[in-house]
Amino acid sequence: MKQDIRIAYIGGGSRGWAWKLMTDLALEKDLSGTVRLYDIDYEAAKNNEIIGNKLSVKPEVVGRWNYMAVKTLDEALYGADLVVISILPGTFDEMYSDVHAPEKYGIYQSVGDTTGPGGLIRGLRTVPMYVEFAEGIKKNCPDAWVINYTNPMAICLKSLYEVFPKIKAFGCCHEVFGTQELLVDVVKHYIGEDKEITRRDIKVNVLGINHFTWFDKASYNSIDVFPLYRQFIDEYYEEGYEREKGRWERDYFASANRVKFDLFKRFELIGAAGDRHLAEFIPYIYLRDVETARRWKFSLTPVEWRIKNRERLIELSKEFVSGERDVPLHPSGEEGVMQMKSIFGLDTFVTNVNLPNRGQIPNLPACAIVETNAVFSRDDVRPVFAGELPSDLASIMIRHISNQELIVRAALEKDINLARRAFLNDPAVERLSADDANKLFNEMIDNTKEYLKYLGL
Repeated sequence: MKQDIRIAYIGGGSRGWAWKLMTDLALEKDLSGTVRLYDIDYEAAKNNEIIGNKLSVKPEVVGRWNYMAVKTLDEALYGADLVVISILPGTFDEMYSDVHAPEKYGIYQSVGDTTGPGGLIRGLRTVPMYVEFAEGIKKNCPDAWVINYTNPMAICLKSLYEVFPKIKAFGCCHEVFGTQELLVDVVKHYIGEDKEITRRDIKVNVLGINHFTWFDKASYNSIDVFPLYRQFIDEYYEEGYEREKGRWERDYFASANRVKFDLFKRFELIGAAGDRHLAEFIPYIYLRDVETARRWKFSLTPVEWRIKNRERLIELSKEFVSGERDVPLHPSGEEGVMQMKSIFGLDTFVTNVNLPNRGQIPNLPACAIVETNAVFSRDDVRPVFAGELPSDLASIMIRHISNQELIVRAALEKDINLARRAFLNDPAVERLSADDANKLFNEMIDNTKEYLKYLGL
């Protein structure tokens, strides 16, 4: 058992990831300690302090934690063993511009937080925040492990490593889990196993970049899943496949997996992120317009929905704080706590994470942030050699990596022209005339100028 752990939670007022971490920690008997919650919205962090401490005293809880809201980043970070970062870079006003401003020019984004014009502009305002985090970690807890959940994942992690090269940071994304669940259904469809199969029974080799992630190997026990998947696609290619038919039309986060199926026909690899994310890396195929997305059976997530959902979560937070509603004690399905246990030497664990490329994918640029499996053990997160990507797929990734790294350079060097170059090189933007592309860039920059004062705007 590992006691007296000190966790700094940056974005500690979160009404999503923070609650998930709290419940997972409460259900883990081998870890205990203190979580310091730091957020620019101190009241939200204070509410989470109350919620977390209410959770910790439940009689059925086995993991005992003390939650404490703090007012400064240094106070949160000082002497921390682990740092968790989960923030919204900016407000929903800026996010509205990220996602919807390009629509006036015929550019549609299903998420707008990783790539495309929205992801790149979001990245430009995120880098200075991560510079501050990296400097704070270097000063207050240089040996701490840092878990990042914020998007754009690659830009966030690249910024941390550029500012503090010795930082021990990795990024977590659960998109791969959904594809493993799909492969569970594929196996059951053809093999008809009576026993319960979980996603962790599907062993995969992961390679790619965040949200444009792939499997080139997948197995269940001694069975190669690829031939089954190929057969499954032949059966479901036109209609798509969902556990709950038609859900993609009601749920902004669902899809019928048709983009995955089509990508397999193109590259002979299994796309391992959700269709909404995969589509944004090849927008000229899947995001030409709203109707194209509908034909591929995935949704464009409007920021209006996120705003309404935030209002719902604020009300839920009030109910948790007042005791009107009990905090549910269900495992989140995330792997952060299992990663923590392994880092503290209580287990060995393998899962997908984002780390600098130290050779795990040889035909992607060195030090680019890539996503592969890694082995977690005591004070060590070691990426697994994943192998090369097909050259045509690698070339698509290299373009996106180049744009992401230009955004980081633009922010660190305070050079807006570098940001413009990245923006104009994006596959969604390149089909615009030079005049329209520059108009869109200037408009989106103006819409987020409160966060770009460092550029001299």
